[in-house]
Amino acid sequence: MSIPAAYQRYEDALATGDMAALAAALHPAVVWHQPGANPLSGDHVGPDAVLALLGGFMERSQGTFALQTQTRMVNGDTVATTVAFSAQRPGRTDLGMNGVDVFRIADDRIAEIWLFSTDQEAENAFWQD
Repeated sequence: MSIPAAYQRYEDALATGDMAALAAALHPAVVWHQPGANPLSGDHVGPDAVLALLGGFMERSQGTFALQTQTRMVNGDTVATTVAFSAQRPGRTDLGMNGVDVFRIADDRIAEIWLFSTDQEAENAFWQD
């Protein structure tokens, strides 16, 4: 499988909410580096931890978290994407910003993910308890 195809499998599963396909798109030793200083921040290791993190986004936003990939670039085993994401929470300023997500592919699966947001401070405030 090509690097773009491995990434596309992940993106398609995320877009459709197919958690079984999403887990299958993740390497068994996947590491998701969630930036910031909020309850969702930190390194999430393994498919179960990544799925729990994504569930945390949905739970805290009452199902409103949305992510749209704008551009995708491939260099070797790495895929970089520009994204726009948004979410709403009662009593909070709506979250809506851009970011860059970087994926390392190994063995035809997502092996490592780094995320960058345009305003980490605002994102931290949004996800805080």
